[in-house]
Amino acid sequence: MNMHHHFETARESSLRELTIISKILADLVRTCQLIESDIAAEEGRSGIFDQSDARYSILAKSLNGRRDNLKGTIATLEKRFTDCAAQAGSQRSISRVSAAGVLTRPAPAD
Repeated sequence: MNMHHHFETARESSLRELTIISKILADLVRTCQLIESDIAAEEGRSGIFDQSDARYSILAKSLNGRRDNLKGTIATLEKRFTDCAAQAGSQRSISRVSAAGVLTRPAPAD
């Protein structure tokens, strides 16, 4: 049985992790946007937009909780992304995804 060893530098590892994190963030941001549109549709259907109203939709309450949890996850992954970007010291453009959408900014030069 042949054992193939794969050695990568810390920079390569960080760049690989940046790619993975950015894809996950893009998916989470898209999911958050879909949930927000579902909340708006449910509020429009019920005609009640005040979350403190006792008649506020249970579905909308549940979706609000899911959206808030996703935003927390997005914030955590954005921090991890920033840490990896600093560790990688990439000279190419790095995509940074935020809860508001996808932003692209150049990485600081070495």
